[in-house]
Amino acid sequence: MRGAVGVERLDQQPQRDATARDHDAPRRGGHRRPARAAAPLGPRGAGVPVRRPRRPEEEALRVRDERRLRALGIARSTGTASPIEPVVVGEAGVPATVEGVPGGWRVDPDAVGRPFEGRTALLSPFDRLVYDRVRAQQLFDFEYQLEMYKPKAARRWGYFALPVLHSDRLVGKLDATADRKRGRFVVHALHEDIHFTPAMADAVHREIEDLARWLGLTVAG
Repeated sequence: MRGAVGVERLDQQPQRDATARDHDAPRRGGHRRPARAAAPLGPRGAGVPVRRPRRPEEEALRVRDERRLRALGIARSTGTASPIEPVVVGEAGVPATVEGVPGGWRVDPDAVGRPFEGRTALLSPFDRLVYDRVRAQQLFDFEYQLEMYKPKAARRWGYFALPVLHSDRLVGKLDATADRKRGRFVVHALHEDIHFTPAMADAVHREIEDLARWLGLTVAG
């Protein structure tokens, strides 16, 4: 891992992989029914939304950046705009440098020194740990892209490869397909960014088996 910053400073818990979305949600007229959010009720449960005082814009932006940094643990103060979700945090937190990585960072002071216990997990490509591909490569030396829009011959890791987390490192990618018609979770390849020890391999294969069971499938391949 590049630099002196580990996964333990990242407060965001790894998410279950995105292949496990519920595609069988109730539908109406051929379309998925949108979830309805419950509005806070006014006096006597009259169904009138509670009007909360608005924060001044400057304060709202500060709170937003603090919450974002709390989720990420470490982030850039400024950077290239993201088309979906911003990944910069302004002046939130405290300044920090990462050995071997140019430029400054901001860290959540509450995350520093927090007890850490590693785990093994298959991550969604949209997990906050890897969502910012540049950050993942700079902090963890983890190169990754979603390749679903690439021609098959041009893919390095697979159509929808899942990042593999082990302890405090990102160690590889899993190329697998959920074949629901045949009830199989087909493993096409397990790409090792570093050599897997027997203990690492066992931990990763247990996660694969666990994911397949969660999807109601049997591992094949």
